[in-house]
Amino acid sequence: MSVRELRELERLEWRVLGALRPVDGVTAMPLRAAHGMLRVEAEGARIVRNRSGLFVIHEWDRLPAHALRFDAPPPNPDPGSESLEVVVRELSGRYLPRIAHIALPRDPDPDADAADSLFVPADVPLYPAPTADLGTNWCALRVTVTRNLPGNAGGNAGNRPLGDALGGALLRVVSGGRVIARGLTDWRGEGLVPVAGVPVTTWSEEEGAVVVSSIAATVEVYFDPAAGTRTNPSAVAGGRPPPRLPLVDPDDLERRRATLPSAQRNLSLAARGTPHLNLGLDLP
Repeated sequence: MSVRELRELERLEWRVLGALRPVDGVTAMPLRAAHGMLRVEAEGARIVRNRSGLFVIHEWDRLPAHALRFDAPPPNPDPGSESLEVVVRELSGRYLPRIAHIALPRDPDPDADAADSLFVPADVPLYPAPTADLGTNWCALRVTVTRNLPGNAGGNAGNRPLGDALGGALLRVVSGGRVIARGLTDWRGEGLVPVAGVPVTTWSEEEGAVVVSSIAATVEVYFDPAAGTRTNPSAVAGGRPPPRLPLVDPDDLERRRATLPSAQRNLSLAARGTPHLNLGLDLP
């Protein structure tokens, strides 16, 4: 029996730095159906979409040695000590663009199941644009966020004149002590926050009431003047967007919300409801 000698003609091998997965900010489902309309970019990095719909980070100029070490990653820098700023855009206009920060290097332990594992993609929620489609029985909360004019503190209501529209504001809907929905405002200061899972009827905790058709909630808005945009009302009315469209990291805004200008309003949410709020912020 003869043994044939095998010759290696070419070898392709590389180490990836991590992966991210855009998901719907309402349902948390991966955005695979719209993969052709997704764009993920980062300065100094090479990011490629694979067949599973993940955007794989192959190289980053701040971690050049990691791309060359296939057997084991270099010991420095420490896992998670660097942050790659990624811009995610959905080109059809169904979702608003956003920034995400991916902690690198990822934990290379193959047995680790933590969120920072090299083998676990980082989920990046995309939030719907004001023109996005809605699901059945969702509550479509629409919020207009503007800057308070002098003497107009406490929010805009009635026929009060509106100040600049605030784009890139973070919207949160809180009920029962937990956040049940999030969203962002576009350059016009308009935000759509679909609230899924509001029951058509539910048991009431109030004495004498058997069922109720709404839930109590609080709408919160947070705005970073350095990161968001301000557009005067005449430009909004004329459909003239600012030179720089809003592009923020909602996770970063959430972490810093205690230090940011904010406002809130209590309301009741019902399935298939379409409440519309005007919220004004006092800005420096």
